Amino acid sequence: MTAAIHLPQLRVELATTPQDVHASQLLRYDIFAKEQGAHLESAREGIDRDHYDDYCHHLLVRRTDTNAVIGSTRILTTPNARRAGSFYSENEFDLRGLFPQLKGNAIEIGRTCIHPDFRNGAGIGMLWLGLAQFMEMHRVDFMFGCASISMSDGGAQASAIMREARTHNLAPAELRVKPLMHLLPAQPAAKVTMPPLLKAYLKLGAWVAGEPCLDPDFNVADIFILLDVNNLNTRYHRHFVQGSLQRRPVNDVGLLRAA
Repeated sequence: MTAAIHLPQLRVELATTPQDVHASQLLRYDIFAKEQGAHLESAREGIDRDHYDDYCHHLLVRRTDTNAVIGSTRILTTPNARRAGSFYSENEFDLRGLFPQLKGNAIEIGRTCIHPDFRNGAGIGMLWLGLAQFMEMHRVDFMFGCASISMSDGGAQASAIMREARTHNLAPAELRVKPLMHLLPAQPAAKVTMPPLLKAYLKLGAWVAGEPCLDPDFNVADIFILLDVNNLNTRYHRHFVQGSLQRRPVNDVGLLRAA
């Protein structure tokens, strides 16, 4: 009989100092560059950093015992995207037809990563709890961003996942976007292995808003995900929130604040 694994408690918060952001960038480097082999412009610094970091809110998941950052995502609001010059996703997708259709307040999330020891659902659950709090406080109507699928198999999983998504999760035609770099055709994998982050988004009711884009620097297929916050799957939302609250001190609920 396998012994039970007891994970430490976690808390979620927004970065408030340059040191907080740097901790997120270190984690991103460990996962994207060291683990997944991405080619990063900032690799010589031992961090993952780009132009958009200065315009984003950085959402962190920390262990309560060591304070180590074990999960991270960044949030780019519409006003800050204007200051940055664009949303990050606009480097991979043509979004010009999408924006007029989004009636309300929209945010982009990106660079999401979880330490391998916390990919059992706890890390993603805590990130979603933080995102849900942020979206409620800022009255967000739409959340979008890229969910990545490794291309290390030549695109077999990406092809299989998209075949399934076209049947069950495809956005309405008016909400679809076009990739700037298409994937080459590949034989779909016999078995679909959904990345945990993409699986979580789809369970929450997110749409796959068109065909994926190839990101050669990260060697991934990026799928554009769009979530209408007002129509999210409340059953899975409760699952994430309640499960995450069981893993965190109750008095940390008020930590998430943003300007």
